[in-house]
Amino acid sequence: MSADGTRAPTLLDPLRQRNFRCLAGGRMATYFANAMAPIVLSFAVLDLTGSLIDLGIVVGARSVANVALLLFGGVIADRLPRRLVLQGSSVAAGLAQAVIAASVLFGFASIPVLVVISVVNGMVSAVSLPAAAALVPQTVPHEMIRPANAVVRMAVNAGMVLGASTGGIVVGLAGPGWGIACNAVVFLLAGLSFAGLRTTAGASAAPAGPARPLAELRDGWKEFTSRTWVWVVVLQFLVINAVVAGGLQVLGPTIADQSFGRTTWGLLLAAQTAGAFAGGFLAARTRPRHALRIGAAVGAFEAVPLLALGTTSHVALLAAAMFINGVALEQLAVAWDVSLQENIPQERLARVYSYDALGSFVAIPLGEVAAGPIALHAGIDTTLVAGAVLVVAATGFALCSSSVRRLTVKPAAPPHLPAGEVAA
Repeated sequence: MSADGTRAPTLLDPLRQRNFRCLAGGRMATYFANAMAPIVLSFAVLDLTGSLIDLGIVVGARSVANVALLLFGGVIADRLPRRLVLQGSSVAAGLAQAVIAASVLFGFASIPVLVVISVVNGMVSAVSLPAAAALVPQTVPHEMIRPANAVVRMAVNAGMVLGASTGGIVVGLAGPGWGIACNAVVFLLAGLSFAGLRTTAGASAAPAGPARPLAELRDGWKEFTSRTWVWVVVLQFLVINAVVAGGLQVLGPTIADQSFGRTTWGLLLAAQTAGAFAGGFLAARTRPRHALRIGAAVGAFEAVPLLALGTTSHVALLAAAMFINGVALEQLAVAWDVSLQENIPQERLARVYSYDALGSFVAIPLGEVAAGPIALHAGIDTTLVAGAVLVVAATGFALCSSSVRRLTVKPAAPPHLPAGEVAA
C-alpha cells in the first residue's frame, strides 16, 4: 500500500495494459536480435575471408552508422508516430538481415555487401532506440511508469542474454547463414509486436510545419542542457561507462584467462545478470521521493566489481560483487528513465534520449580501446583500482549538484473515479 492508502502498482500491473505488452515484447525481441546479430555476422565474415581486419570493418560499420545517425533518430522519433518508427525500423532490420542470410546461404556474399547491409542496420537501430525509450509513458497510466520501466529493463536484459546464447548455439548447429536467417525472423517478430501498439500519437505535440532537422536538433540540445540534472548524470555515466567497459569487457576476460578460467568468467557475468533481474523487482516495488539522488549515488557500486577484480581472485567474492553491481545498476536505470519521462516534454523526449545514448555509445569504445594500453603501462590491477576511484569520483561530482539531489518523483495520480465524483 502507498502512503495515501491506495495499492502500490506491482510488476504485473503494467503487463495488464495491451499497449505496454506490445512495447515490452517488441523491445525484448529487438534486443534479442541485436545481441544475436554480431555473433552470427562475425562467424559469417570469418567463414568468408578469415580476416580479422574484414571482421572489424563489417562490425565497425554498423557501430559508426549507429552513432552518426543517433541524434537524427531522436528527431525522427519526436516528429513521426513512434509506433510506426519502431515497426518500420524492425521490418527494415529484418529485411536487411534476410538479404545477408541469402547472400551467405546462396554463395554471393562479399565484404562490400556485408558492409552496406551493416550500415543499414546501424541506421535503423539509431532510429528505433530513442523512439522505444520515449514511448513507455504513452502505454501505461502515470502511476505505473516506474514498474513499467523496471519490466522493460528486465525484458531487455533477458533479450540480450538469450540472444547472445542463441546466436552461438545456432551457428554451432546450423552455420552462420541460418543463424542470420533466424536473426531476421526475430527482427520481423519485433515489428509484429510493435504493430499491436495503439497509442493516440507519436508524441503529444510533434513539431508543426516542414521538417527542419538541424533546428529540431538544436531544440533538443537546449532541452538537454537546460536541466542541470540531465547533463550532470550523463557526464557521470560517460565516465563510468568508459571505465566499466574497459574493465569488464577487456581486462576482465584477460584476468579470467590468467587465473580462474573462461567458464568461471561466464558464470560471473551470469551473476551480474541475476543481480539485474533482482534489481528490477526491487525497483518496481519501491518509489523513493528522491529517486534520481539514490540512483546517481548507487552508481558508485559500479566500482565494486572493478575493485574485486583488481584485489582478489576468490570466485565467491567476485560473484557477490557482480551480483551487487547488477542490483545497483537497475536502480539507476529505472530512476533515470522515470526522471526523464516525468520531466521532459513528450514532444522532445526522444531527442533528449538520443543525446543521452550518444554519450553512452561514444564512451564505451573509448574505454575499450584505452584499457589495454593503460594496463600494459600501469598494470592490470592498478588500472582496475584507478578505474574504481574514477567511478566514485564521477559519482561524487554528480551528487555535488543540487539539481540532482533535489529532483523529486511526481506523486502518483489519484485512482480514477466515475464521472461526477471527486476525490475527498
